[in-house]
Amino acid sequence: MKLFKKVLFLSMAMVLCLSAVVMAAQKEQRHGVIVVGAGIAGLSAAWELEQKNIDVAVIEMAPTYGGTGLTSEGALCIIGTPEQEQGGDPDDPRMAYADFMTAGRDEQGPGPNAEWVNYYVKESRREIYDWLTGFGVRFEKKVILMPDNTVPRWHKVVGKGRGLLEPIYRDCGKNGKVKFYYRFKAVSLLRDKSGRIEGVRTLRLKDGAQIDFFAPVVILATGGFQSNLDMVRKNWPKDLPFPDEILIGGGLNADGSGHAMAKTVGARLDNMHYQLNYPTGLKRPSNATGHRGLNAYTDHPIWVNKTGKRFMNESRDTRKTFPEVVRQPGGTYWAIFDNEARKVFHVSGWSRQLVESELFNNPQYSEVVKSAMTIRELGVAAGLSPETLEETVRRWNEMVTAGRDKDFGRIGTSRSVWAHPPRIEKPPFYALRFMPLTRKSMGGVAIDQSCRVINVSGQTIPGLYAVGELTGLAGVNGKCTLEGTFLGASILTGRVAGRAAAAELAKRKETPH
Repeated sequence: MKLFKKVLFLSMAMVLCLSAVVMAAQKEQRHGVIVVGAGIAGLSAAWELEQKNIDVAVIEMAPTYGGTGLTSEGALCIIGTPEQEQGGDPDDPRMAYADFMTAGRDEQGPGPNAEWVNYYVKESRREIYDWLTGFGVRFEKKVILMPDNTVPRWHKVVGKGRGLLEPIYRDCGKNGKVKFYYRFKAVSLLRDKSGRIEGVRTLRLKDGAQIDFFAPVVILATGGFQSNLDMVRKNWPKDLPFPDEILIGGGLNADGSGHAMAKTVGARLDNMHYQLNYPTGLKRPSNATGHRGLNAYTDHPIWVNKTGKRFMNESRDTRKTFPEVVRQPGGTYWAIFDNEARKVFHVSGWSRQLVESELFNNPQYSEVVKSAMTIRELGVAAGLSPETLEETVRRWNEMVTAGRDKDFGRIGTSRSVWAHPPRIEKPPFYALRFMPLTRKSMGGVAIDQSCRVINVSGQTIPGLYAVGELTGLAGVNGKCTLEGTFLGASILTGRVAGRAAAAELAKRKETPH
């Protein structure tokens, strides 16, 4: 009996010891590098670190990888590709550099970061195109000309955002060095006695447990702040009125948490008023709050305000279209088009089937989508003056036939598709109510050419790197953007940071501490 009690006591003691070890392991994790965020920038950094056989912990608040990029069009601005050559539009870095610097200029501010622009235009072919095609990522043959580009540079990935992200993610898991911790929210950065960043404090969202992840290097890849309307409003450009209503179009977790963590340890935030918000937002039917939106577009419609009249050149040049939209009464407008244009209507990240079932054939969208067999009936359905809308469409069709937009100079002014629109004449006719949509942050945490975070005194913060939209895409866009530079710059900064972090770790091994 005594022996039995002794064995039982020892067994219980061992269980308690093991439990303590497990609890300690749960409260602390130690790795070579911590990457906060599993979007395209974080994955690119993790991939580089994996190549150096470094143990990487990727902390992600969402239940899966991908971030905003997963539901994007998967389009990248790249210079000097085979597709450009085959399309008869050869490109070169000098021409691209001039386009970047011109598009992003700011008469009252710094504009684009020249060093990062120079790196982007020279290395995008190698760092983005060659790298992705090495994973089996495929690009559509036709490269699209977007505003402010001398030649077409907008390369669409086959399979959109998922076709872009999945191959990178799969390759990150090949040798088991990259471990993903989903549903963990990073809440603060940890520092040692010298002030060096040594890890991240997190909350495990399933049970609220606090878990500290330690590593000599932390790479923040938390995205922008366009889903945090308080931050959007606080940093709103002073020359624009804030709209009566604005939809949220940033990533679900693009709440500025990375900005807050970095600022707490002294990071400098640059050009936070550089925001790229879209005029092409539609209310998301499945969102209970009514605040989240979709980015939708087609090159065919005309845009009319509450009076039923056109008010601008309906191009994809967001720098010009967004300010005009927010200055309209209520900051909203109706896109008017016919059944032919419906066939080429796009929603970012959606398939053709989803566009039809969730948008045009969805009873929940009756307040947003109106249709009728005549323009007069369409005006009535949309609450617009039938006579005014009829006259607007009649005049538009006349100008299309004549090949000249006398009102706003849209027709035939460039090679772009929207400059060669069709007449609006094939019923049924449609009116979609569009609203301003938050989308992308082009200002953020200041970094150097190695993606090391810079503090308010201009010095780097030891052990801390930042990449992607958190950094305002390293400033390659300046005040505006060339479309495709967001995913492109996220890949670029992620890869640069991964290599720089690996080099720092190698140097630390060689140097006694």
